[in-house]
Amino acid sequence: MRSPSQPAGRKPRCRVPGPPLRLALAAGLTVVTACGTAPQTVLPGTTQPETTLPGTTQPELGSPSPGSPAPDAAMSTAEVEVERGGTEPAVVKAVRYASHGTFDRLVVDLDGGVPGYTVRWVDELVHDGSGRPADVSGGAFLQLTLFPARAHDEQGRLTWKGGPVYPAKLGNVSDVVRTGDFEAQVGVALVLGRKAPFKVTEMGSPNRLVIDVAH
Repeated sequence: MRSPSQPAGRKPRCRVPGPPLRLALAAGLTVVTACGTAPQTVLPGTTQPETTLPGTTQPELGSPSPGSPAPDAAMSTAEVEVERGGTEPAVVKAVRYASHGTFDRLVVDLDGGVPGYTVRWVDELVHDGSGRPADVSGGAFLQLTLFPARAHDEQGRLTWKGGPVYPAKLGNVSDVVRTGDFEAQVGVALVLGRKAPFKVTEMGSPNRLVIDVAH
């Protein structure tokens, strides 16, 4: 069953083709914002480490990697959809977040290739399977859905533990919510103080999906 969360409005959506990461990309990353890729530039260093959600591995401290795109690189409020068929389900190993100057960053660490995903604005956050509304409040909700993906191992034990609500208290992101791990889809939602431009970046070595949201 797909997430019952409904988009906040019928906005034009862009389908972005999902080619595999190429070694030709510097630092193995692809930036997806609205309808294309954005130039990659070096992100100025920051001092605040990314926070690891409970049950995940400790991330490296310091600034984002030198291959990361600049926070002002082609951000948009447009929804994103990437379809990637014929892949094995990726495993969500960890979810991290931190504030970096003028934007907040969410990092989803993956075991396996980067799967397909959608990033959409929704009116409320609803837990997949049960249909229960998430017990959070905010000015806007940004819903990431990964597919095919799972957040548990072969024995059914969670690989992304804790939650489902993780207080973040960043510049714009107040909470991170696991909205689902159901029928080969994993839902990760950002509770925002206000609707703001964002961008999605695919990164490799190791594989991860990054969402930057402006303050």
